[in-house]
Amino acid sequence: MEYFVENQKIKVEKDGKTVEYDILFTFDSEDTMKSYIGYTDHSIGDNGRTNIFVSAIDPFSVDGKLEDITDKREIAMVYDVLQQLDKEANS
Repeated sequence: MEYFVENQKIKVEKDGKTVEYDILFTFDSEDTMKSYIGYTDHSIGDNGRTNIFVSAIDPFSVDGKLEDITDKREIAMVYDVLQQLDKEANS
């Protein structure tokens, strides 16, 4: 997926269409040497909560692509970040 950021929104080229999402957060990981971006289209999941998508961004890449997160350790790290953000939002 290609993307570009504009006014705290991310526009993603997906299946030949441009889809706009609101950026919720970004963070960097020294362990993976990647940056991550959390974004939403404000749709509601089966659990009644807003769907949040997280993708990796290689800060050294010049091709402007979001990367899927497939490594189990990386998924666990992102999950921990989401849990922490949820805790902070509800305290």
